Amino acid sequence: MNTLLETLSSWLLQLGFDPLYGDRLARLLVLVGLMLVCALALWITRLVTLRIVRAASARTDTKWDDELVRAGVFARLAYVVPIVLFDRGARIVFDGDSGAIQVIATLVSVSLTVIAVAVVSALLKAVGAIYEGHPVSRRLPIRTFLQVLQVALFFLGGITVLSVILDKSPVVFFSGLGASMAILMLVFKDAILGLVAGVQLSANNMVHRGDWIEMPSQGADGDVIEVGLTTVKVQNWDKTISTIPTYALVAESFKNWRGMDESGGRRIKRSVSIDMSSIRFCDQELLERFQRIQLLDDYLSRQLEEVSQHNQTTGADTSLLVNGRHLTNVGTFRAYLIAYLRRNTRLHQEMTFLVRQLQPTEKGLPVEIYVFSNDQAWANYEAIQADIFDHVLAVLPLFDLRVFQAPTGADVRSVGSGLGDG
Repeated sequence: MNTLLETLSSWLLQLGFDPLYGDRLARLLVLVGLMLVCALALWITRLVTLRIVRAASARTDTKWDDELVRAGVFARLAYVVPIVLFDRGARIVFDGDSGAIQVIATLVSVSLTVIAVAVVSALLKAVGAIYEGHPVSRRLPIRTFLQVLQVALFFLGGITVLSVILDKSPVVFFSGLGASMAILMLVFKDAILGLVAGVQLSANNMVHRGDWIEMPSQGADGDVIEVGLTTVKVQNWDKTISTIPTYALVAESFKNWRGMDESGGRRIKRSVSIDMSSIRFCDQELLERFQRIQLLDDYLSRQLEEVSQHNQTTGADTSLLVNGRHLTNVGTFRAYLIAYLRRNTRLHQEMTFLVRQLQPTEKGLPVEIYVFSNDQAWANYEAIQADIFDHVLAVLPLFDLRVFQAPTGADVRSVGSGLGDG
């Protein structure tokens, strides 16, 4: 390098340059050439290193090396080679010039610090990607903690860069943080609140990636796709993305459907309103019709025998239906629904299983089905529920029952036309 510098200086002197300016120009030209060599070294290093690393990672069955490559760890490490090369060459070029060497040392130190921060940040990113590939990541997410580490890393990197540039000890900057702590807390308010909220969410097992949550106050209803330091991203069922502040999940209420997913069933809770004017005792004709329904065989044989014994024991005058016990069409309908649902293989038979009457209202008597499907997929669940109520509505007339339905415009017009014909 010195020989090249001397040769270039002599050549510039022969061209008529002033010795002082010729020497400086020679150093500048050598420095430019050195920078070009460093750029070439970076290109070769990245090309060779990345090819070797990618080929090696492709031949292994493990995933961690692929994530290291994808996160750019080796690509960022490649910058060390040209910086070290530049440091060695520049010290030779500016040998004897203490001021220039000091500037070069500062630039090299800052560059190596920035590269170290970038490499560690890429490592944290790779660790997060590797961890999220394991099932335990849904139960114990670490994304929030990794983001906190990245914030701390960038903060320490910034302090180190300032200490190198200003030639001060990092302790001086840390000692001055006490006075500016209030400002820092204001600047990093969301990050601090998010950190505390993230710890609470993880410690209390409140929400994981992949959970279905509902939070009407934030317009969120869908799957959690990311739990970050300051935000939680939810992909709604209409494929939009809702971004929720992490601390909002602790400060406000939300519904997590994870329990349903873990239970193995999905609740069906729907009722049909019966017109109460269609409810009556079962006469012989209706009982004969019911006896032809196979699902009612066991129920009718048991209930008719029990009713007969009760009436004989009490001496009830059954010529009048108000005396003694008698079956009703709505009670028999409930028994039929229980038998029908018990035969349905798409319902979870071990979970809560109810067919019940609710409080009668001006809109009729609600008969509610409260069961769980064994298929939690939304489309399949809706199909199971629809099939059940298709059947319920279709069999109601067989029990001489009517569904309550408020009069429509067509009903009013038909009544009006009937009165006009009269």
